[in-house]
Amino acid sequence: MKNIVKKVLMMILTMVIVSFFAFLAFQIIPGDPTTKILGADATAEAVEALRAELGFDRPFFVRYFEWITNALQGDFGRSYIYDMSVAELLQGKMTVTLLLTAIAFVMIVVLSIPIGLGVASCRKAWVDRLFTVFGQIVMAVPPFFIGILLTLLCGLVLHWFNPGTFISPADDFGASIVYLLYPAFAIALPRVAMTVKMLKSSIGGEMNKDYVRTAFSRGNTRRATLYRHVLRNAVVPTVAFLAMTAADIVAGSVIIEQVFAISGIGRLLLTSISNRDFPVVQAIVVILALVVVLVNFLADLINQRLDPRLHLQ
Repeated sequence: MKNIVKKVLMMILTMVIVSFFAFLAFQIIPGDPTTKILGADATAEAVEALRAELGFDRPFFVRYFEWITNALQGDFGRSYIYDMSVAELLQGKMTVTLLLTAIAFVMIVVLSIPIGLGVASCRKAWVDRLFTVFGQIVMAVPPFFIGILLTLLCGLVLHWFNPGTFISPADDFGASIVYLLYPAFAIALPRVAMTVKMLKSSIGGEMNKDYVRTAFSRGNTRRATLYRHVLRNAVVPTVAFLAMTAADIVAGSVIIEQVFAISGIGRLLLTSISNRDFPVVQAIVVILALVVVLVNFLADLINQRLDPRLHLQ
């Protein structure tokens, strides 16, 4: 219980730091949203009036504490460009990005664990070498390039989907999920290769330990020992590795949305940065950070459940 309380406090501290720097970054970088709103030909008087209306003439810490207090109540302010509530603007787009991230994560788990076990249990050296070469190639290719290849092959050649015709989950949930399978696979494929490599290495380390030799001496086969004894211990660092890739998966989702023309939070983030729409960008950064922190927290709980030795630490 004490360990959980400590982790929760660390989560809170992390989010405070992230929120502070997210707010600070857009106060010191060049560019002013008033120019985007009023245009380059706006008079100095109009610019100053708008800056006062937006609160830019007030001290930094006053504006930060006001913003963070409202954010804790779910109010991230209003978008400068769209002139609407940031929470309302993010609602549908956040759902799309979280769906894409969840599908990619499920793909990584569903594909990497069976493949990792299969490669680790196979005694043929050529299989291991073949996978090693294939894995290195896949890990070296950026997800956005895999997305381009999938769009070309599955979309334009095989006509399995129509590129650029994403349908919102609110309009047709089933069609939306089918479309998201392709960008999710582009995100997942390099991470599947990384996770398989991690799992295979972890299994290899466990197979040299005394308890495995004891299991063999009792007549257990390699496969039985692998599934009954080794897997439980080997999967613990793999789960931790998956949690560490959570931020990478979210970042991959944000980037791949551009390739597949998905109306998610990634496209909104890039548009808002270019337009200096600070309230939208700050909200997105904080929400994405919160997702990553929560995933890591859940991964720690799972690791402790799988490996009781962590309770002692």
